[in-house]
Amino acid sequence: MTASSRPWVSVVIPIKDELENLTPLTEQLFKVLSSQEESRTARFEIWYIDDGSTDGSGAMLDRLAEEHREVRVLHFDRNYGKTAALDAGFRHTTGELVVELDGDLQNDPADILKLIPLSAQYDLVCGWRQDRHDGLLRKLSSRIAFLVRNVVTRDGVHDTGCPLKVFRRAVVERLQLFEGMHRFFPTLALMHGFTVTEAPVRHYPRVHGRSKYGLWNRIFVSLFDLVAVRWMMRRVLRYRITGRVMRDE
Repeated sequence: MTASSRPWVSVVIPIKDELENLTPLTEQLFKVLSSQEESRTARFEIWYIDDGSTDGSGAMLDRLAEEHREVRVLHFDRNYGKTAALDAGFRHTTGELVVELDGDLQNDPADILKLIPLSAQYDLVCGWRQDRHDGLLRKLSSRIAFLVRNVVTRDGVHDTGCPLKVFRRAVVERLQLFEGMHRFFPTLALMHGFTVTEAPVRHYPRVHGRSKYGLWNRIFVSLFDLVAVRWMMRRVLRYRITGRVMRDE
């Protein structure tokens, strides 16, 4: 792929039963991305990963892809979870910048423009929902998970659960994902020597659909995954090559 044909940014959005959010989300993304100077000389792409939706989201995504050449769709044969959807999306993107975003419209697509400038200095830029509009149980479970996770990982990131992130291409190519690892993107990036920062983003109440995460998969499953992350942090390979000597053939 030549530099001129490569998208300047790829957006990856896992979808599980978000039918009523798909059209407004796509419209907002087009408005945001089309307004950028980069879109005058390079294209952008939006990858929707249909993670086994049963509410008609799949058909709607196909319709959006027919209407917009920038929209690409991957359909799973059943529900595999958010990590699998992100991994599939990452592997199909070609942009130098890769944006992670949820399909529930609780994050404002316009906030992508707050994070992208920071990607000139950092490999991974994470959104930080300082004023969250979630229910009490969800806030409490996230707070407990954060306190325990930060003791183990010490990555210093306040809101790893925020689904709005901007990756440089090298990060998504380096990360090898396993189930549940999307909760630890900052830790995994730091573990491999990448730079990480965060910036405040807006957060809205969910209007359509319902959350796919409850107390069990927000606290207990993530804490179980934390054991695996701790092992990875201790065992990750770290080396630098200072030179290379070889004879030409």
